[in-house]
Amino acid sequence: MIGTLGVRTPRHLWAVGVLTLVWNAFGCTDFTMTVTRNPEWLAPLSPEMIDWLDAAPSWTVATWALGVWGGLAGALLLLLRSRWAVAAFTASLLGLAVNQIYPFISEVPGMLTSPASIAITLVIWIVAVFLLWYALRMRNRGVLR
Repeated sequence: MIGTLGVRTPRHLWAVGVLTLVWNAFGCTDFTMTVTRNPEWLAPLSPEMIDWLDAAPSWTVATWALGVWGGLAGALLLLLRSRWAVAAFTASLLGLAVNQIYPFISEVPGMLTSPASIAITLVIWIVAVFLLWYALRMRNRGVLR
């Protein structure tokens, strides 16, 4: 498909966009289920983890929301080939970065220090940085308008 600037939309944009949409939809689901304290969603968490979440300052909820909802907006904007995807992915990455301060200034539960939890956090960072880089690249190539 050719955009308004005569630049072809690469096929990989659709693949990245759909995968990004699914990835960020899961993040939004996790956020919503955790914030609303869905019992089935929280069942796998230890009481220590629940207490840590309950003790978190409100700015952590706001930055978590910025991270996941910014990512979802970025995915949708990427699929719409909008240059605003860059701003949304920037906001998402900023939300992630600020949110990650809390584990460094608080006593984290054991669940967050496991190799699996650390790996998940690294994957989240890698994906967030990649998505911003990708959106910037697509904007600079004229794919996003």
